[in-house]
Amino acid sequence: MKRNSVSAFTLIEMLVVIAIIAVLAAFAVPALTNALARGQMTGTMNNARQLYLATFQMATDGATNSDPNLSWPGDDTTLAAGASLKDFCQKLLQNDYLKAGDIQKILNAPGANCTATADTATPPSLTLSGTSALKLYKVKESDSSNTIFAVSSNYIYNAVPAANAAPYGDKGFVVVRKGGDASTFRKNQSTVANYGNDANKFQGTIGKLTGDADGTVTTEGGKILTQP
Repeated sequence: MKRNSVSAFTLIEMLVVIAIIAVLAAFAVPALTNALARGQMTGTMNNARQLYLATFQMATDGATNSDPNLSWPGDDTTLAAGASLKDFCQKLLQNDYLKAGDIQKILNAPGANCTATADTATPPSLTLSGTSALKLYKVKESDSSNTIFAVSSNYIYNAVPAANAAPYGDKGFVVVRKGGDASTFRKNQSTVANYGNDANKFQGTIGKLTGDADGTVTTEGGKILTQP
């Protein structure tokens, strides 16, 4: 009687297969991680644009109605010199350009958890706590369209993002400019040195700070709304 032999993997063959899978995983995991971070940054970019659109609409209404209380953050004389992100978001809330729930959604991202709550007073008072995913600059009506309006909080202008900076560390950062265009960038696009120290090229790609002349790169100190 003839018996059929049953073939099986040897231990060596199984170890080879496992080693191949491990090597493939080592290549695949970083790519998947980067793809996930890119997707999350796109969400943050869309949130930042929503904040931009609310601000743009408020500033447009202020210009149309000659109301100085409705303006870009850098033109708002009702905000103190040390005005915070909370102060400006409260103005958007009180003038019904955003709801408290909208503000909380906009200011959150992976690793940056911000809570926004409003009381029942008239007008409502806003409270922000935690870490905001976005930084806002004191942009003015007179600024050009490539002036930066907001960035993800892990980016300091003309500096490489730190690996532990919320929300995205050194995986990349988000920029929204006064003209309304927004982009995500890699850490090797973050400084003027990445552009051969060509300030005009850096400003043309990333944007410039409020008050800066073309070809002049300054620091962001004093040009941002303080974080909660």
